[in-house]
Amino acid sequence: MLYQIYETNRAWISPFSEFASAASKLYSNPLSPLAQMPAAHRVSAGFDLMHRLTKEYEKPEFGINKVNVDGTDVVIQEQVVEAKPFCRLLRFKRFTDNGALLEKMRSQPSILVVAPLSGHHSTLLRDTVRTLLQDHKVYITDWIDARMVSLEDGAFHLDDYINYVQDFIRKVGPDVHVISVCQPTVPVLAAVSLMASRGEVTPRTMTMMGGPIDARKSPTAVNNLAMNKSFEWFENNVIYRVPQNYPGAGRAVYPGFLQHTGFVAMNPDRHATSHYDYFLDLVRGDDDSADAHRQFYDEYNAVLDMPAEYYLDTIKTVFQDFALVNGTWKVRNPKGKEELVKPADIKTTALLTVEGELDDISGAGQTKAAHDLCTGIPKARQKHYDVVGAGHYGIFSGRRWREKAYPEIRAFILSHNK
Repeated sequence: MLYQIYETNRAWISPFSEFASAASKLYSNPLSPLAQMPAAHRVSAGFDLMHRLTKEYEKPEFGINKVNVDGTDVVIQEQVVEAKPFCRLLRFKRFTDNGALLEKMRSQPSILVVAPLSGHHSTLLRDTVRTLLQDHKVYITDWIDARMVSLEDGAFHLDDYINYVQDFIRKVGPDVHVISVCQPTVPVLAAVSLMASRGEVTPRTMTMMGGPIDARKSPTAVNNLAMNKSFEWFENNVIYRVPQNYPGAGRAVYPGFLQHTGFVAMNPDRHATSHYDYFLDLVRGDDDSADAHRQFYDEYNAVLDMPAEYYLDTIKTVFQDFALVNGTWKVRNPKGKEELVKPADIKTTALLTVEGELDDISGAGQTKAAHDLCTGIPKARQKHYDVVGAGHYGIFSGRRWREKAYPEIRAFILSHNK
């Protein structure tokens, strides 16, 4: 019933949100008499904040229309390379009339970015993609909101996620370099391990950033919740059915609004301060700071539902059984056969792990643990990098990503591209 109550409340508050938006404009538009009233700018700012606190946030666009490559602006076209019920594989195709630059871009490495399926849309990695496009051909997994997927498309388990990743690796081609951010570090390692065990060609490199390869190390609040509650608790308390007003009506999901509530609850003071600062920025007329706040929360507040099967599989496999590090993880392939995940079978793929010094989602050492598992990779083809001063989001977005993490990743990929 919780999902239905949430939807009812959202429908009830929607008119108020629209009223607040209209009122904000009435008190700020120079042509409106209300804008001439004393303290009108404060009233307008208050209504604007109310609107943003009560509005529904839709999935944002990537909005990457051009990037600068070697001092030249090249046009970006977003293309759907492959579409599956629960995910689309996107490519950001680069175009230019400069013949020499075009030839150079064609020779650059291909990157498959595996985005998290953990509550936010893949657009959370917009800065990651935009930066990578300067030196690479870039593909990304664009996971679909489970409430938009019909029941006729069946269930989606963690095993299906791994099979999707393998299909996408094969689609991009044997020279691909894989970058996984946060949650997908575990299924990506499983996917590549299984490919290696079968004798398939594996990616040239794997870059794993801020993920729970071994969630027992330096457990965070997120880890503790998953580890200290029973599996039955998650089944009974966080799984709900999609209401009738969505294409996925009746599908069992872990709702995005619950995940969002959990993220906010981790740092309530920080979010409250941020919203108050936004109000003050509006009052002062600091448009740049206000726009930065809007851009961040337009992304942060846009969430998706996760298929219940996938979510529960992840809780049990990654955070309770620690099946990957214990060597007990068996994955069912598309033919229905179970295969044991053996990271030691990876021989030719180079491995880079990246962690943030101040990461409060994946603790210190959790991602680095991949090196202990991938014993078949020569030490000369393994590297670990700590991003000093970076929190979880800082390792893939923002100044520290662009100035610290990205140069290391770019150099690592280039050194293992042949």
